[in-house]
Order: sequence, then C-alpha cells, then structure tokens
Amino acid sequence: MSFVPSQPTPRFLAAADAAVVVEFGDAVDEALSARVLALEAALRRRPPPGVVETVPTLRSLLVLYDVLVTGHDALVAALRELVSGPPEAPGGGGAEWSIPVDYGGEAGPDLEEVAAAAGMSPAATVAAHTGALHRVAMLGHLPGLPYLTGLPAALGLGRHPEPRVRVAAGSVAVAGGLTCIYPVAAPGGWRIIGRTPARLFDPAAAPPAVLAPGDRVRFVAVDAAG
Repeated sequence: MSFVPSQPTPRFLAAADAAVVVEFGDAVDEALSARVLALEAALRRRPPPGVVETVPTLRSLLVLYDVLVTGHDALVAALRELVSGPPEAPGGGGAEWSIPVDYGGEAGPDLEEVAAAAGMSPAATVAAHTGALHRVAMLGHLPGLPYLTGLPAALGLGRHPEPRVRVAAGSVAVAGGLTCIYPVAAPGGWRIIGRTPARLFDPAAAPPAVLAPGDRVRFVAVDAAG
C-alpha cells in the first residue's frame, strides 16, 4: 500500500456489532481513494480470520466479520498491522475498460455549460474527459452506479441546482471532481455530458455490475448518429 507518514492516521470505528469502518480522511480525492482500495486489496490477499466482506467508499472501507470467529478488538489489531506494514502493490489490479460515449446534444445536455465553466470549448472538454484515466472508487447510490476519480480539475463543476426528475440510463455525468454513469434511469443532479450505449448493470448476471472498485476506465467519444 502507498501509505506515507504525512498522510492522516486512519480511524477504526465500530459499525453495528459485526463491522469495522477504517476511515482514511474526510476529503474526496484520488489519493485517499487509492488508500481505501489498497487496503481492500490487501485484505483479499491476506484476510484476517473472520472477515466475510469488504465495502469501499470514497474515503473509508467497511469490513464485515463473523462474530463467531473474531471480535472487534482482534480485527482492529489485524487491520492496524495491515495499514502500518510495508508498502504493497496498490489496489489497482482491476480490469481496464473502454466505454463509448456520445457526448453533447440530447445525450449530454450539460456539456456546453460544463465547458463554459471550465473556460474550454466543448470539443476540448470532451478531449479532457476522454484523455483521462478514470478509476472506479466505489459503487453506490443506485445498484451498480460507479463513482470514478480521475476527472480533470477544470471539469470539477458542482451539482446542478435543480436535479432532474429523470436521467436516462447510460448517462455519463460529472460533479464535485468525479464522473458517474447512471446504470438505470433515475432522478439525478449531476451534470450530464454524454451517454453510453453500454449496459453496466444486469440484475440477472453474475456479478450484476460490470464495473468494480479498482477498475480503470477510459471513455471513448463516438457519434451515435454515425
């Protein structure tokens, strides 16, 4: 793991009677997310006794355990050892995906607004978005909805002041320094810059979500009319 002395010391918080939250900070940024994913990867490689599941968020990792095998204190001791140990390979061993996106127009009604706020042309905004390597930090809000870090800072506009009642499935949106992809139609306040025809969630599939935390994503501009 890429832990360095200058980084905040993680906090170990009890969550109900069978879970521990390892909190690395209170910011939303790629470096902090990398620490979360690195610990999750370490737990997959060398799980302490009793660990049954892990759930990453943007700034913390939820670790669920079997109370018949271990307890809070024993698990926290094991987690402290993992986060204070020698650096390991980061939790970036996930798959890499290329996701086609039709940017702007009806598919991306907020592209011009995002471009104007960034002081860029729509074409340059698309180039910046497609030129970045994005990483899935977590899934949430909707089943299979990925929160991706790696958004260029210039595109870090906030949420729309008036959320839409319905955002189409496949919509690619940005807000608060992140990109997300709506796996299903739902209300939403993120800035929609495009739409992908890729189906990222299928409840009948195993696993139902195509993307997983740690996966890397590159967006590829396509013309849906072409």
